[in-house]
Amino acid sequence: MDWLQAVFLALIQGLTEFLPISSSAHLILTSKVLSWQDQGLAFDVAVHVGTLTAVLIYFRKEVVEMVTAWCGSVAGKGSTPNSRLAWAVIWGTIPVGLFGLFLEYFDIVDNYLRSISVIAATTIVFGLLLAFAETQYNGKKRSQFKNEYELRWKDVLVIGVAQALALIPGTSRSGITMTAAAMLGFSRTAAARYSFLLSIPAILLPGGLKGYQLVEEGAKFDWSFLILGIIVSAVSAFTCIHFFLKWLEKIGFMPFVWYRMVLGIVLLFFVFS
Repeated sequence: MDWLQAVFLALIQGLTEFLPISSSAHLILTSKVLSWQDQGLAFDVAVHVGTLTAVLIYFRKEVVEMVTAWCGSVAGKGSTPNSRLAWAVIWGTIPVGLFGLFLEYFDIVDNYLRSISVIAATTIVFGLLLAFAETQYNGKKRSQFKNEYELRWKDVLVIGVAQALALIPGTSRSGITMTAAAMLGFSRTAAARYSFLLSIPAILLPGGLKGYQLVEEGAKFDWSFLILGIIVSAVSAFTCIHFFLKWLEKIGFMPFVWYRMVLGIVLLFFVFS
C-alpha cells in the first residue's frame, strides 16, 4: 500500500459508510479498476475506527444524554425518551450480532457472497427497495412522520432485522436501515439519525473483534498508514454525516437510488466482460 491508496480507500470508506450506496461495492469496484491488492485487516480496522470516531463526535451530545438516561433506567429511575432510544439502539443491534455469528461460523460471506455478481445484484435490488421507500413521502409533510424518539418495539425489530441483511455485501447498512425506517413511517431525517446511532455498536463490535485478532496474531504494521487512514476516514465521514442530514429532506433518497443503479450496472459490466 502506498500513500495515495491509503488516502483514497480511507476517503471512500468515510464517505460511503453513512450514505445509502454500499461501501463494499465501492471498495470492490476500486480494486477492480485500479488493480489494487487487498489493503489488509489492520487498515480495515483503522478506517472503521475513523468512521466510529466521526459518528461519536457528531452525535456526542445525544450519546451522552442517551447513556446517562439508560444508566438511570437500569438503576430504576424511570424511562425517558433518551433511555428508550438507547434501548432501541441496543435491541436493534442484536439481530445483526446473531446473524453475523451465524455467517462467520459457516464462513458464508467469504465463500458465497463476496462475488461481484452478488454485490451488483444487491446494489440494484436494495436500491429499488429504497426507491419504493421514497414513495412513502410523496405529497406528505415532514410533520406527518415519526421521529427517532417514537420508536416502538416492532419498529426496532424490523429495522434491526433489516440491518442484519446488510452483512450481505452490496446491501448497504445505512441504506437498508433507512429503507426500513421510511416504510415504518419515520421521516427521512429520523431514519438517518437512528441509522447513524445504530452504526455505533455495529462498527464497534466487529471492529473490536478484528483488533483483538490482530493483537492475538502479533501482527506488525506501519502505524503511519493506520493513523492516516483513521484521520482521513474520520474527517470524510464527519463531513458526510453533516451534509447528508442537512440536505436529506430537500433532495430525498432518489439521487442515491439512481447512483446505485449506475454502480450496479458498472459492476455487472465487470461480471460479463
